[in-house]
Amino acid sequence: MSPVNQYILAIDLGTSGPKVALFSAQGELIGSEFEETKVTFLPDGGAEQAPADWWSAIETAGKRLLAKGLVSNDDIVAIGSTSQWSGTVAVDQDGNALGNAIIWMDARGASYIHKMVDGAFKVQGYGLQKLIHWIRLTGGIPANAGKDPIAHILYLKDIQPNIYQRAYKFLEPIDYLGLLLTGKFAASYNSITLHWLTDNRDINNVAYDASLIRLSGIDRAKLPDLKLANSILGFLRPDIARSWGLRDDVQVVMGSPDIHSAAVGSGAVRDFEPHLYIGTSSWLTCHVPFKKTDLFHNLAALPSGIPGRYLLTNEQESAGGCLQYLRDQVFFPQDALSAGVRPANVYKLFDELAASVPAGSDKLIFTPWLYGERSPVDDHLVRGGFFNQSLGTTRAHMVRAVFEGVAYNSRWLLKYVEQFNKRPVEFINMVGGGARSNLWCQIHADVLNRPIRQIKDPIETNVRGAALLASASLGYLGYHEIGTHVVVANTYEPNSDHRKIYDKLFHEFIAIYESNRKIYARLNRPH
Repeated sequence: MSPVNQYILAIDLGTSGPKVALFSAQGELIGSEFEETKVTFLPDGGAEQAPADWWSAIETAGKRLLAKGLVSNDDIVAIGSTSQWSGTVAVDQDGNALGNAIIWMDARGASYIHKMVDGAFKVQGYGLQKLIHWIRLTGGIPANAGKDPIAHILYLKDIQPNIYQRAYKFLEPIDYLGLLLTGKFAASYNSITLHWLTDNRDINNVAYDASLIRLSGIDRAKLPDLKLANSILGFLRPDIARSWGLRDDVQVVMGSPDIHSAAVGSGAVRDFEPHLYIGTSSWLTCHVPFKKTDLFHNLAALPSGIPGRYLLTNEQESAGGCLQYLRDQVFFPQDALSAGVRPANVYKLFDELAASVPAGSDKLIFTPWLYGERSPVDDHLVRGGFFNQSLGTTRAHMVRAVFEGVAYNSRWLLKYVEQFNKRPVEFINMVGGGARSNLWCQIHADVLNRPIRQIKDPIETNVRGAALLASASLGYLGYHEIGTHVVVANTYEPNSDHRKIYDKLFHEFIAIYESNRKIYARLNRPH
């Protein structure tokens, strides 16, 4: 089928809410809509979202987009999707969610992981024999922080046994979305990875491993069957097609989690070509031609969204989320001291404030570990804050320090990404909401001492990746062509005048963690 006048509806189920967008089969953005959803944080380390809110927001955004009439609905031939990763939705046999989704921030399952991976001759808290076995098969091992789906499921099994017993399947958010769209229960080779129950050594034939299933104590029957990420899951459910005004033969592609789709939407699809994503969380990843693990810094090459390839995977828990925290809890909280309505252009104002302060924020350092950390340290007890404040510290200093603190964290990770790949990074494609800020792009170039390539429409990266992967799955594009369909808007070269101050402050940034990690552990360890 010719790709001319063929369009793809792409859905990105992000933590802050879903985005629905229209793309041509060649990856051109036609239009998009976003609808916000909330996260419920619980005092015991829980983080949940309501699946009903997800679907309501998807329908609202999707219908609003389609009502614009940007293209003929008859020319929409497929739906590609992406989603936040490392979450768990328990569903019954009819596909109904059995309570809230447990999302990637939730650490309530940590104790079950500690017990499961315990053993003699411990390395990084893992029994050596189990560690070797897990890494050999999967490329990784359940994180001690307890934020992986395997930990979520074990938490439900112990604390909410009624839900565990009633569950027909436990699904990642991306696979729950696939279920809603098609009525079919399935997971992809890449979406299932963080359950740490699959043998990933043959990238073209990923399968559950019986020995890992036994170690986990999870019923295999409650896990979805597996498909290639570029498989066609099925046709859009007839009732949804009618409601949205779409054809009854619209195909739904399996889809990939956000890290995988962002890697494609960034245009960095060649081996070792990196992208830095700055959203609620952040990551610095690239495709690689091998399976490999760096346990000490929580990096692993895992199945990617591109057939036959691995993706160097890592995650830093809080990036853009730090700015959101500054906005909502420090500058514009809705409390007794509130000065009124929050400005609609608050992030633009943040840029202006930060630009008024010299590089280095007069040596104010912000550590962005507001919800613990995963890479390059797996430490769910560490916390963030401002260091070296004085009576001269202004709100402008605080904003710039947040920009710089997130960049210091990226530089920390860059060191281990380059060690993993055994080669230096020449440039970095920067995407996500953070890449809309020209200043933040320049700060990253200065702190990382690497050229930063700001991708056009960076906020659309995840959903663009979902569309490009769907287009390639349908044969409209070759996977090798994808990078040529992603536009670089600007390139930011490192400013040598800032080298000395940023090198100094980065050194102190690392020292803050090393000097205080035991304090954080004492303060935040559950009693």
